[in-house]
Amino acid sequence: MPSEQKKMVQAISESKNRPGDPRNREVVHPVYDDPQIGNFSTPVNSSPIVKAFISNLPAYRQGLSPLRRGLEVGMAHGYWLIGPFAKLGPLRDTDVANLSGLLSTVGLVVISSVALSLYASRQPSPPINIVTTPKPPEGLSTREGWSDYTTGFLIGGIGGAAFAYLLLSNISVLQNLF
Repeated sequence: MPSEQKKMVQAISESKNRPGDPRNREVVHPVYDDPQIGNFSTPVNSSPIVKAFISNLPAYRQGLSPLRRGLEVGMAHGYWLIGPFAKLGPLRDTDVANLSGLLSTVGLVVISSVALSLYASRQPSPPINIVTTPKPPEGLSTREGWSDYTTGFLIGGIGGAAFAYLLLSNISVLQNLF
């Protein structure tokens, strides 16, 4: 090995003993320095942009009632779930593909609402604060809050699916308009 390479290898080896070297800083450590919490603080989940993004999702946005929270989450799920059912399902090449997608999406939203209702009936524990969500919503700490969330999810999911169905069924009309 040439002498320059030996010097470089030696410099890298010696840098392990210098605490001021940025390569020796811990980047992943337990949240609040308590390893028993079971969550790690990383450069990704601790970054301000990730915290801002997650804090603006309907599940964690401050100032929303549980019903409104459920409506927003349900609308998004109903709107996006119809596509895979209609375009990738077994009836995708038939005239009733969009209708079967709508009915499948409504069925899945109803099943998910039943699951949410069962979860709400067991008195869920209050949400905990973690690195990405330091202020979790208080509305989802009671049975009534989860019941309202479930109601909103059901109504929003069916409404989102119906809206997506109308768009899919009338895509040719919409294309002629623009």
